[in-house]
Parts: sequence; structure tokens; C-alpha cells
Amino acid sequence: MNDASDVHDLESWLKEGYPQCVRTAYLILGNRLDAEDAVQEAFLRAWKFRDSLSMESSVKPWLYRVVVNTCNSRLRQEIPHRDHRGTEQQLSSIITSEDVAGRVELASDIMRALDDLPDHLRVVTVLRYFADLSEREIAIAIGRKTGTVKSRLHEARRRLAAHPALQVESPQQIPTNEEANG
Repeated sequence: MNDASDVHDLESWLKEGYPQCVRTAYLILGNRLDAEDAVQEAFLRAWKFRDSLSMESSVKPWLYRVVVNTCNSRLRQEIPHRDHRGTEQQLSSIITSEDVAGRVELASDIMRALDDLPDHLRVVTVLRYFADLSEREIAIAIGRKTGTVKSRLHEARRRLAAHPALQVESPQQIPTNEEANG
């Protein structure tokens, strides 16, 4: 590759993948600054080792693998030594919508539930539902078999469905006249 081609490829990666990678890293790490640092580090690593990507391979799962590995490295080494979870204010700054208040509340509940998942379950959940990777692409991204991805997604869905922050409260029953007077 020549230098002009390299620069164009890098610009393309940044434009297409950076926002989604930051969101993915944020959901894994729980802190926007850590997520931005991790993605920048991951992009530098990916660029440095871009020649290891075969021509037949898709860039997207390979790039997410680098991002996930960088996030996992941060989770193991740096982040356990400090409080790393973001605040609702940080979360609301990356969410844009007409109904910001309702979405921020829902997003906070989702973040609380995701935070309670073990790292290996959180990563596959984020890659599937927030990065929109297929099970095969997730397997490539985390370096595991597709069956492992399927079982981790199943376990994550089971835990999320039972998580108190995501429980839908049933409306209170209105007492009948007989119950009210009885």
C-alpha cells in the first residue's frame, strides 16, 4: 500500500467505525473517557497490525476484536483500581433522541443491568445488541466458537430478563366495589 491509500483507509475506518466502537467500549467499560482511550488505542493497534488481516476477512469483526481485547485489557489491569462506572450525565451525553428523559431512564436501567453481568457476558451482549454483530462475527471478535457465543448470549438474556432494573411493574389492580367496601 502507498501512503495516500493508507491515509484514505484510516480515514474510512475512523468515519465508519469510531462512533460505534466508542459506544461499544463505553458499554463494556462503563466510562466514556476510558472508552475513548481504549478505542484510540485499539485503532492504533489495528492500524499497526492491519497487514495481518487477510483480504477475504471482514474488517468489522476484526476491528471489534481489537476493541474488545483492548477493553478487556483495561478491565484486567487499570480499571479495577478505581471507580470506573459512568454517571447518568455521561450516559445522557451519548444518547440523542426526542424523548431524552425517557430514553435516559431506560438507558440507565439497561446500564445498571449490563454492569451487573460478568464481563464475558456483557461483551457478547454489547456486540450483539449494540454493535449489531452476528453470532459468527462475535465469535471472531472474541476469539471463541459460535456455540460459546450462543450459550453466553442465552445466559446473558436469562440474567437480564430476571434483573430487577429491567422488570416491568404491573399496574396496580383497581379494587372492585365489593373489595373496597368489604
